[in-house]
Amino acid sequence: MSQQKINTRNIVLVLMILAAIALRFVSYEYKTLSNFTPVGAVALFGGAYFTDKWKAYLVVLLTLFISDIGINYLYTSKLVFWYSGSAWVYLTFALMVFIGTLIKKVNVANVAIASLASVCVHWLIIDLPWIYGTFYAHNLSGYGQSLVAAIPFEKNMLLADVFYCAVLFGGFEFAQNKYTILRGKKQLAV
Repeated sequence: MSQQKINTRNIVLVLMILAAIALRFVSYEYKTLSNFTPVGAVALFGGAYFTDKWKAYLVVLLTLFISDIGINYLYTSKLVFWYSGSAWVYLTFALMVFIGTLIKKVNVANVAIASLASVCVHWLIIDLPWIYGTFYAHNLSGYGQSLVAAIPFEKNMLLADVFYCAVLFGGFEFAQNKYTILRGKKQLAV
């Protein structure tokens, strides 16, 4: 029975992540939603809820990788599996999963703090000037220019995290309260 509860919980978590990631493709159609995607919230969600943390990293990063192939195809009409900067992107999202693992008690304040931290990590890493070749000078001035130019995108990411975290965390908390099979080991012991 315990194995069934774990499998059911993991299946629901994976399905919620897949449903959220599918919404990444909406921003392709609406350029004003650039960076208003669920990926940050999905990373936090996976990190917070998977009991086996390796599953959080695997599911989140694999889902991101597969959806990247689709997104890149929409933009380039080519199947792009890896691009310059990919390692930085996946490192950033792995760090976001880690931040999600630090959420010990799911509540609005903890999820909001984790979301803000993950957006800051994304902003500070992804906007390193050497990731973009010669677009920005490879010095502190270029880094500052890159950070300032990224503010609208990071604002959209923060707004998306607020929205998608509310849907994912709120939805799963509601479901756990209604269906005991979705509760983790710690919650069942209480």
